[in-house]
Amino acid sequence: MSNFNKQSGSISEKTGISPPEITNISAINQIKSKRRQQPTSQELIKDILEGNRTSLSRAITLIESTNPDHFEKAGEVIQGCLAHANKSVRIGITGVPGVGKSTFIEAFGKHLTQLGKKVAVLAVDPSSSLSHGSILGDKTRMEELVKDENAFIRPSASGETLGGVARKTRETIILCEAAGFDTIIIETVGVGQSETAVHSMVDFFLLLKISGAGDELQGIKRGIMEMADAIVINKADGDNIKKANQAKLEFNRALHLFPPKKSNWQPKVTTCSSLTKDGIPEVWSTISDYFEMTKETGFFQEKRNEQNHFWMMETINEQLKQNFYNQPEIISLLEESKKAVQNNEISSFAAASELLKLYFKKRF
Repeated sequence: MSNFNKQSGSISEKTGISPPEITNISAINQIKSKRRQQPTSQELIKDILEGNRTSLSRAITLIESTNPDHFEKAGEVIQGCLAHANKSVRIGITGVPGVGKSTFIEAFGKHLTQLGKKVAVLAVDPSSSLSHGSILGDKTRMEELVKDENAFIRPSASGETLGGVARKTRETIILCEAAGFDTIIIETVGVGQSETAVHSMVDFFLLLKISGAGDELQGIKRGIMEMADAIVINKADGDNIKKANQAKLEFNRALHLFPPKKSNWQPKVTTCSSLTKDGIPEVWSTISDYFEMTKETGFFQEKRNEQNHFWMMETINEQLKQNFYNQPEIISLLEESKKAVQNNEISSFAAASELLKLYFKKRF
């Protein structure tokens, strides 16, 4: 216990209860030893298929790792889980910051778990362009859903990948499906081209909007509207209900100006309140109608097949890029080339050409 000495003006310690001495050194060493032990890929696969969330989290961390030593093991885990994947529905949710994505996802996720669904939420958190760090606060914002035994929330840093989508989100979906989750929700950063990347890995794309934030027509952008399978006007509660209904009318009018979707699905516009839960069941009803229709027509599987091809090509591009930048000769010459380009001693195109020539010469 500390005590302030008025005469000396300092804080001094009073004699009190001494902290207990650590006597069981062997137990501590045993715990440390177990922490250092990493499960094999086969052990991870077995535990994931049994629904072990600790192993699922470990495997996701493994595939997100940029350490080249982890690539082979990560590939083994993904391959082992692949046969048990593709048994879920994948829903992408996007919207500008402040639209209430996390609150909506919690209310929507709780509704699904109450229906007996097992829900995995993959929330992509934006990384700082300066420090490259992320807050990863989605679990804090979804405090009710995170305690639900039928829900799993995994925030991931977006890093420097296209549009803020975590580099290994596609593989994470496979692991979550193998672990028994039948509904996968992917929350985008909500800026830039993240919508395009998420759209390429989900079955249904939901766009969240709010009213009362200015002219609703300003929010009607052709690119994102064409991708959306449904638009939900969030925060339709209290004094905002009238504005939300007005926004619903305006978005409905806009949707009818766009050409028909390849799926022949007519996107719906609904309103909801993530706080009062009004409209949440109707959102799921709309999504269910979409899945029923597209599975009957075969579009659901056709889209999955196209996405698999797209991600094969993306993986090739990514691995070629990583291999290029990890070559010692390239690393050395790259720094020299950067300085030469900055000093206008060589053009950017000529420098790139020299680097690629060296790469292909070393590789082939």
